[in-house]
Amino acid sequence: MGFFQDLKEDLSQAVTELMDEDADKGQPVETENIEESNMEEETIEQDMEVAEMSFIENLPEQAEDEEKTLKDVQSETEHNLEAEIADFLKAQETLETEEETVEEESYLDTLPVLNKQEKVDTKMAEEFKNEEVLDETAIITKGMEIKGNVRSRGSLDVIGSIEGDIDILGKLNITGEIRGNSKASEVFADAAKIVGEINTDGAVKIGSSSVIIGNITASSAVIAGAVKGDIDVRGPVILDTSAIVMGNIKSKSVQINNGAVIEGLCSQSYADVNPVNFFEDIK
Repeated sequence: MGFFQDLKEDLSQAVTELMDEDADKGQPVETENIEESNMEEETIEQDMEVAEMSFIENLPEQAEDEEKTLKDVQSETEHNLEAEIADFLKAQETLETEEETVEEESYLDTLPVLNKQEKVDTKMAEEFKNEEVLDETAIITKGMEIKGNVRSRGSLDVIGSIEGDIDILGKLNITGEIRGNSKASEVFADAAKIVGEINTDGAVKIGSSSVIIGNITASSAVIAGAVKGDIDVRGPVILDTSAIVMGNIKSKSVQINNGAVIEGLCSQSYADVNPVNFFEDIK
């Protein structure tokens, strides 16, 4: 509306200036020309009012068209974005399926080899177990470090360090360090450090200053050092005054000397008398 108002004022000012110029020059102002000018001015004003009203009336329609166009563009953009996301997820799912299929096929291809190797290892272990124990002792000296499993038909003295499992048919004496599981006919540890399980069909003796982190399975046990793990012994267990045990003890009998510290449960599961059956018989 401001544009049409300014145009009307400019035309009115131009007519007034022309009339003032004629009056200054002394020329008579013609009434007919004035009337024509007034009529033209009125006609222009009417045309401007009509144009202005038409412009105002069309404003809502223009705004509605622009809003509709904007919504259409937004809807199309969202649709395209959803389609791209769906295609991406589908491609990713297909890729994951293909990777799983390849891994499964690879695993299935190795199964025969794994089963064959497992059978070979089991057979070798059985044959080794049935072999005769040799009257010889291997020594891992103080400055020697071994990384790998050790197997022997005789006995072994570990003064150095071994990082691996030990499987021998004879006796195992440890005054060094072992990181791995140990299996022997008897085990004796004095001032030793062992991280791993100890398994023997014979006796286990853990001297003072020894630290064992792992479970112990044996036929009998005398412990004067520190053990963090469960103890499963079918015979007697003796805990000396310097013993520290953090774990459950399962045995035929337990002797706890004054000064020994135990954090765990003691159960005489292998005793000749079963307490549960004894009290049930009394009832």
